[in-house]
Amino acid sequence: MPQEYALSNIWVGVGVVMALFAIFYYVGWVASRKTASDADFYAAGFSIGPVTNGLGMAATWASLATFLGVIALIQKLQVPFVYLWIQWAISIPLLTLLYGTSLRRMKAFTPATFIKARYGNTATIVIVCWMMLIMVMYALGQMIGLGRAFELLFGVPYNTALIVAGLATVGFITLGGMYGASYNAAFQMVVMTVAMIVPMGAIMKAMGSSGWWFPPLAYGDMVPSMLEKIPTFFDMKYDFRWYFALIPAFTLGPVALPHLAMRVFTSSSVKNARWAVVWFALFLGLLFTGTYVAGFAGNYFAATTGREIVKPDQTVLILNVFYNPTLVAAFVMGGALAAGLSTIGGNLMAIAGLVGNDLLGVIAPEMETRRKVRLGYVALAAGGIIAILLAFKPPKFLVTSILWAFGLLATTATPAILLGVWWKEANKLAMMISSIVCGILFIIISPHVLPSIVVGKGLVAALGMSGGMVTIPLSFASFILLSLAFNRIDALSAYRPTLEDKQVIDRIHGWGLAYEEKRYNGVLWPLVIVGLCVAVFFWGLQPW
Repeated sequence: MPQEYALSNIWVGVGVVMALFAIFYYVGWVASRKTASDADFYAAGFSIGPVTNGLGMAATWASLATFLGVIALIQKLQVPFVYLWIQWAISIPLLTLLYGTSLRRMKAFTPATFIKARYGNTATIVIVCWMMLIMVMYALGQMIGLGRAFELLFGVPYNTALIVAGLATVGFITLGGMYGASYNAAFQMVVMTVAMIVPMGAIMKAMGSSGWWFPPLAYGDMVPSMLEKIPTFFDMKYDFRWYFALIPAFTLGPVALPHLAMRVFTSSSVKNARWAVVWFALFLGLLFTGTYVAGFAGNYFAATTGREIVKPDQTVLILNVFYNPTLVAAFVMGGALAAGLSTIGGNLMAIAGLVGNDLLGVIAPEMETRRKVRLGYVALAAGGIIAILLAFKPPKFLVTSILWAFGLLATTATPAILLGVWWKEANKLAMMISSIVCGILFIIISPHVLPSIVVGKGLVAALGMSGGMVTIPLSFASFILLSLAFNRIDALSAYRPTLEDKQVIDRIHGWGLAYEEKRYNGVLWPLVIVGLCVAVFFWGLQPW
């Protein structure tokens, strides 16, 4: 990056980062004193209020990409990126409405806790393996970004930056457990929102906008000038299928992300879990509109000044170094770090829950709670160390786009959760077959593993949209049809839903002991879903 885009005094950046980490460690230390049980460690004692949880949801959802990769995509896609982000963002409200509050009633620690209660041990291992793969991919991407940010901020080699940033991060996350992750994420969301929006006001004012006082609206009077410089900026550049493909790939995938679901599960009540989504939408809306303005400003900056932004993922940092004082630019970098740290915290807590609670619940169901909590701490720290080690020389298959990983999760886990929550006919064997077969198929037809076998091409394939259009509807349809078939084959009676399995569904929906066989047990709507899925499946196979 050109020297003019670097901090003029790196010690200012060092001071900002040290101050932030001091706060994170203090919060983690206070939280550690409140952690006495597995419910405390994995779910913050089911005690987090709606505002704190809304902030935490937004922070965990946002990630380092909000300051880096997202703005780079806006540089590339321009206005069509808004549709990608919207589809991604509605995953949290859908997660809460479709199953989050239901699983909160059963006091689940992760979605796999429900999988075990609904489908049994073998199915739990299948889903935990898929979720662990996605969480490692997610955490690895954040860890690499964290190392790059420290490298840029401190001017040290990447490996050194990775070790320092990684160990410091894993330390405060492990110390605090879910209490620490919750309150740190809430604080991190405040930091990243202020760091994104307030400095952009000064930048937009310098660019000549009269709406600089509220950056999310700042570019309004700059639109004519933007259209003069970049006439295609606001054009819908893709056909309808491109936008429709965002639903299976980027909405249904995040619905099953364990670290997002765990934020809902920590709520102090079902009512507060729902209110947390309202606060999530407000806080994330503020952050995203600031992010989009940064992308708009980056395009405008390059078009009007003639200065090329060689590394689009550093756009917001470049703009702040160019227009704002060093202290402000350093604070923006601190906001970027906060975004990465909040997501890593969620990823590592999910890994700890999946291993320390769900996997151990299968392997050693009689283990005492105190030992489970200790092993949870070990899993949390080990997950962080593994992410650091992988980040030194990351395997190519683990650093494909995280958006691609969403398509994989929507294929393998989302049907198991949604159909398991809403349909009593969901069959254990059918779930495992559809999850494993369709998950492997998604990997095969993506461009990241076997480039010669791919559905779609270019951007839609690289982002996982084209593959998701095929495997996600196939997974839902095959799960439903196989369930209907297997439940009627006497030789497979061991895999039929038992009365206890069905009672779980009524209980999590709030019916208590008032069980009714016909409730959530129809066939018509599942067959309608199959019809829709078959149509989307064949549409997805058409040439892109």
